[in-house]
Amino acid sequence: MQPMVEISDVSKTYKDGFRALNGVSLDIEDGEILALLGPNGAGKTTLISAICGITRPTDGTIRVGGHDVVAEYRGARALVGLVPQEINLEPFERVMNTVRFSRGLFGKPKDDGFLEKILRQLSLWDKRNARIMELSGGMKRRVLIAKALAHEPRVLFLDEPTAGVDVELRRDMWEVVRELKLGGVTIILTTHYIEEAEAIADRIAVIDKGRILLVEEKDALMTRLGQKELRIELQEPIEALPGALAGRGLQLEEDGCVIVYTYDTAEERTGITSLITDLSAAGLVLRDLQTRQNSLEDIFVGLVGDKGDAA
Repeated sequence: MQPMVEISDVSKTYKDGFRALNGVSLDIEDGEILALLGPNGAGKTTLISAICGITRPTDGTIRVGGHDVVAEYRGARALVGLVPQEINLEPFERVMNTVRFSRGLFGKPKDDGFLEKILRQLSLWDKRNARIMELSGGMKRRVLIAKALAHEPRVLFLDEPTAGVDVELRRDMWEVVRELKLGGVTIILTTHYIEEAEAIADRIAVIDKGRILLVEEKDALMTRLGQKELRIELQEPIEALPGALAGRGLQLEEDGCVIVYTYDTAEERTGITSLITDLSAAGLVLRDLQTRQNSLEDIFVGLVGDKGDAA
């Protein structure tokens, strides 16, 4: 099956010589949620702008639904909905009219029944006659999504969709995204919240300095790169690790009260059993054991080498 979005060796160099994209190739499958992560200035916005036809690539090709975004701009753009990070809405206009206008911009016939379905899905139906200025920040973001969906796109770009909203509303938005996926919409998400990508994405793409560093299914990525950390709390602090424990890659933390052992969950043997035996043989008395799984944020930081804004 042909990917919904095909990006082939795309580069973008601006007039000042800055190379925002450098040979990016990426296929986005129909109906998936792809989280695009990268530090500020990594090239996320430029890549999205190129796919949406807002900026033209210097080299390479991009196709959306089989349409070249340059040679067949109208066909490609009609398949794309874009939800920008900035809330830029006419404050005195009413919700329904705002969404209705967006549908008309794409030449779609009037269909208030379809718009009602979208507004209900986004919990906006009760606000359909409210003016934009009367809405909360979270509701305004939902209106942005409704506008982007009004012309029935097959691909939806969400640029920081939950920026500035509270935790409860953020989780509500995650449910909205999942429902959109169930409806067959392909979703590309950029986010400043690593847990957002970890919660809802099917695949993760990491971009840095205009290059794609990694594209992988989220679960496979977590399994392949994920490590577990065993924290061993001692009954009494020690000044240094016993010589018998040398070579195990152990770290002594918290003023000698905690020994940290990192192991790969993919390995057949973790080495924990022999470690506990050796600790006992060395005369160390254990107070508690705790394990911690590497998060997607840990993996991301390791890939780009700098936490930055983690998005």
